[in-house]
Amino acid sequence: MEDRINYYQFDRDKWHSFYPNGRAQLSQENLNDIRGLNDRISIDDVEAVYLPLIQLLKLRYAEYQQWQQQKTSFLQMEEPRIPFIIGIAGPVAVGKSTTARLLSFLLNQLLPDERVEMITTDGFLFPNAELKRRHLLKRKGFPESYDMEKLLTFLNDVKRGEPVVKSPVYSHATYDIVPDQMHRIERPDILIVEGINTLQLPTNERLYVSDFFDFSIYVDAQPELIKHWFLERFGLLLDSAFQDPTNYYYPAAIGDRDEAFDMARNIWHDIDLKNLEEFILPTRNRADLILHKTKHHLINKIYLRK
Repeated sequence: MEDRINYYQFDRDKWHSFYPNGRAQLSQENLNDIRGLNDRISIDDVEAVYLPLIQLLKLRYAEYQQWQQQKTSFLQMEEPRIPFIIGIAGPVAVGKSTTARLLSFLLNQLLPDERVEMITTDGFLFPNAELKRRHLLKRKGFPESYDMEKLLTFLNDVKRGEPVVKSPVYSHATYDIVPDQMHRIERPDILIVEGINTLQLPTNERLYVSDFFDFSIYVDAQPELIKHWFLERFGLLLDSAFQDPTNYYYPAAIGDRDEAFDMARNIWHDIDLKNLEEFILPTRNRADLILHKTKHHLINKIYLRK
């Protein structure tokens, strides 16, 4: 594709050959805890795709640390250790969260002396009450539904080396920001930031969110596959919500299932697909690395920026 002409392209076997002897120090049970609701991931995925990626990230991280040391030495000043930030982008239901959690697990395991933290930009959505006030409930997930100034301030504070930085918490059960609850980030060495909008410039003409990233990843798949995974996940959410009246999906879970899926298809077509085509997919060529998925969430191609 035209937007990938600046990338090296590797199939799964070639990518694995860059680190062929890596062995995963985790079990399928660990992976089951890491993977998303309807995602698929195996030990072979870890060894063929993610361990080579971790080795690449370790190289970039070592280079970053060296540059930070050289810079402070040249400027003859002492600064707090500045975190290395990894951004993970992609559409809904493609498996971004699984990728983020797995990278966090592996980095913690393979860099035991480094503090690795992870956040999702879902926490920077406006609360539902505010979205309703702004008539944006049906635009949830679109650029204007995020408090981008708050997200940019958060990332700026992280990069300034602030000792404690807090991010809002989002609940996928209530489909809303959790009041009076914050996630504390305390001087990580590596911070993973995951979300559909991490490579976008929605409202701020001065800064991209990705200006704060030291490495960025886009998780990619064909829209028809993503639609299939979206509907598959929706069914699993219904299955888990019917006994919990506080769950956002409870009304749909106890109602007519065919009607619920008709609603989900409309949401996909009118909201998620539109958001993908207009705002998410155009940011793909800003990523340093693209993980392309095919059926069953199998990563079959890896694109690395030249």
